[in-house]
Amino acid sequence: MVLLLSSAGLAQDREVDPTWLHRYVPDITETRVAFSSESCHYKAIFGEGDRDGRTLESVARFGQVVVDAHGTCQNSLYEHEEELYFILSGSATLTYGQATYVMRSNDFTYLPPGIRHSIANRESSPLELVVMGFKIPTKVQTDPPAAKPKIVNLDQVKEETVQGHPTSVLYKLLAGPRTGKRDAIDEAYVVTSLFWMDFAPGGTNFPHHHQTAEEIYLVIEGHGDMVAGGGMDGIEGRHSAQPGDAYYFRSNCTVGFYNENKPGLKAQILAVRSLIPIPEEKD
Repeated sequence: MVLLLSSAGLAQDREVDPTWLHRYVPDITETRVAFSSESCHYKAIFGEGDRDGRTLESVARFGQVVVDAHGTCQNSLYEHEEELYFILSGSATLTYGQATYVMRSNDFTYLPPGIRHSIANRESSPLELVVMGFKIPTKVQTDPPAAKPKIVNLDQVKEETVQGHPTSVLYKLLAGPRTGKRDAIDEAYVVTSLFWMDFAPGGTNFPHHHQTAEEIYLVIEGHGDMVAGGGMDGIEGRHSAQPGDAYYFRSNCTVGFYNENKPGLKAQILAVRSLIPIPEEKD
């Protein structure tokens, strides 16, 4: 009897991977990673450097980088990872191979595997950006990196509705797969969509889920209810959300957002979705 009770206790204590994760960016402490420096500070929101990093499947890292005035980050080179940079504020100098390119607030770019790159701040005020990295399965054949990066500003991308979602939220489709033609940058191997959502007062993207992808939402502006998971009764789980809140959703997790229904109150979310590796079936 004692043995049976002990076994039951061990089973109850076993940890399982969470279905979704939440972080509030202002509360996250700085983490040292390979591209960190004395003037380049990284907050691990999800993935590399975060306590629940093992939960993520295709996402290598999702974090906030702050580069001090006249500071620089260390070089990065990933043979089987692709990255996306989104400039939140400030002006950046992107080194891509041997060349440099200027990026400004609300600029975004795609960085393919196999290219050495880094980010620096030549200005007298801090630079803030979101760095997103994604694992490319080794069995996927990748092409040589493009000669130069495509840099696009958010203002250059048209707002549009997306089929299956209400018109109270408008989307800007920023980056997507190399097989597509709908996004501003169509060069990714694993990323299926980097997108910007602009919610009208009372607007929503209906709760939904993705069977073969994981997704991250970062609230940029506004307040509302984030939908993360749900119960047996089919009622979604709602969680109060504000600027700086970030949510990670595992595949098949219910995800959505309800903006406050007050005149003049809009909400904006930066989101990214990536394919998870499909396990190979054994005979």
